[in-house]
Amino acid sequence: MSSPIEDYALIGNTRTAALVARNGSIDWLCLPRFDSEACFAALLGTPQNGRWLITPATESPEVKRRYYGDTLIVETSFRVGSDEVALIDFMPIAEQEGRTDLVRIVRGVRGTMPMRMVLTLRFDYGRTIPWVRRRDYGLSAIAGPNAVAFRSPLELKNEDFRSTAEFALAERQEVAFILTGYRSHRSEPDPIDPFAALDQTESAWKNWANQYSSESAWREPVMRSLITLKALTYGPTGGIVAAATTSLPEAIGGVRNWDYRYAWLRDSTFTLYALLISGYKAEALAWREWLLRAIAGHPQDAQIMYGLAGERDLPELELPWLEGYEKSLPVRVGNAAHEQFQLDVYGEVIDSLHLARREGLEANDDAWRLQEGLVDIVCSSWTHPDDGIWEVRGERRHFTHSKLMAWVAVDRSIKDVELFGVSGDTAAWKELRDKIRAEICARGFDSRRNTFVQYYGSPDLDASLLLMPLVGFLPPTDPRIVGTVKAIQRELMHDGLVMRYSSERGIDGLPSGEGAFLACTFWLVDNLAIAHRLDEAKELFERLLTLRNDVGLLAEQYDPVAKRQLGNFPQAFTHVALVNSAHNLSLGDGPAKDRARK
Repeated sequence: MSSPIEDYALIGNTRTAALVARNGSIDWLCLPRFDSEACFAALLGTPQNGRWLITPATESPEVKRRYYGDTLIVETSFRVGSDEVALIDFMPIAEQEGRTDLVRIVRGVRGTMPMRMVLTLRFDYGRTIPWVRRRDYGLSAIAGPNAVAFRSPLELKNEDFRSTAEFALAERQEVAFILTGYRSHRSEPDPIDPFAALDQTESAWKNWANQYSSESAWREPVMRSLITLKALTYGPTGGIVAAATTSLPEAIGGVRNWDYRYAWLRDSTFTLYALLISGYKAEALAWREWLLRAIAGHPQDAQIMYGLAGERDLPELELPWLEGYEKSLPVRVGNAAHEQFQLDVYGEVIDSLHLARREGLEANDDAWRLQEGLVDIVCSSWTHPDDGIWEVRGERRHFTHSKLMAWVAVDRSIKDVELFGVSGDTAAWKELRDKIRAEICARGFDSRRNTFVQYYGSPDLDASLLLMPLVGFLPPTDPRIVGTVKAIQRELMHDGLVMRYSSERGIDGLPSGEGAFLACTFWLVDNLAIAHRLDEAKELFERLLTLRNDVGLLAEQYDPVAKRQLGNFPQAFTHVALVNSAHNLSLGDGPAKDRARK
């Protein structure tokens, strides 16, 4: 039985990551391939996958866990009666290319606790059992390009293609295990001092966290979200993955299982706001530079998503030998959505470039030339149907949100000419901006119900319509916006949380059923905030904070019936939305008001 998604904590080193369960199990750690394509962990929870378990050799211990303050070091405390041990898991911040270390320190706190350790190594998404050999330090494992050195101070027993150890720890006793991944054709990396690495890693994370320069009434959840975003950043390039996992389902047992270990352009403006308003200008600049490198070339060839180094070829494959998380099939690697036409992405990219200029990020002349090319694409293609923000795998349609972001692309380009002196055909662009606005208001609005709709001629709603006042299309006091927010609250909310759209309609070509989309609920918070309904906004925001797990992490979605998290985890977009909403509620002029005005 797989652990619930919310039972996991994230550890990482800005090159790879793993998820640690409350029971002391790291399920399917992804060792990096050192090309960024698959450098983040995937949690699949299937028995044929690798697993590294360290847990009390007794039944039903009391479990508590925490991060070491503002770090990515997680401590899990196991208590049985008067006996207690602490399991400390972390990845040292990488100083050497070509290796990844995962350290697990078990520390006796009081009494004496019997423990057991089980290491099951599998490569290639659980398909390959490696060649394991004993070493004087523990063992080594090799298969194809992958190699592991496992350093253990305890004698290991090997049976049924796994390694085990049993031990007991008294108060103040410590034992450390180190798993090091590296390229099999390279020399085996030198060992590290796990206790020195612990101190260095703690200092590194706390020094990073101390750069936080904003004020918020919710510093703790904001800081945890920012640390999560940093952990989901691929350090060498600045790219930020959508999540650390693949194929965690949006409905348990369903088929909505996608690979989120890639960087989506759509996230760019929200992410830049979250980083800049929190004082992380270096990370914002790195993200902007990643964005420019990823979409460099002919603007017509721009994709909606890329690999962490800007890879464009992201073929989607199904892995039939895996049974999936709680039998949710298929398990997918890669994402076919990278081939879709999503008109809104151009607006997000251009809005990001506009924000970067306005916030004084280091100028980049190539950015404007690229932006002009993107505007040309919008001018020629905004009348075409597309696949939309939710990447539907059904019929292309004239989605209202897509047209909205086409309007943003033109509007921000006009502002760039007026504010920063770059050259552009503002007369033609202003005419186009007015034309797009008129069409959205005429064809994307249902006057009978007083609400904007999901796509032209549709009776359905869509939570992406909540972005209309947030990007400045119409003011929050406009009766059409007020009516749209009311309609979404009435028709798309379940137990106080916002569904992104009605999946029962079959618009996405998939079976119905998914949870509430957490980022959308944060967008509702932002709408309430800029409409001066602050008490309602704060109440909803506080409700969202209660959905975080015990270490402050959120997935993509939440099941309000089963009361559990759904989808890939932890989700960058959710945590970005949390940061921005907190600032919208804490500051007199947060991202929502700023983006709408600018």
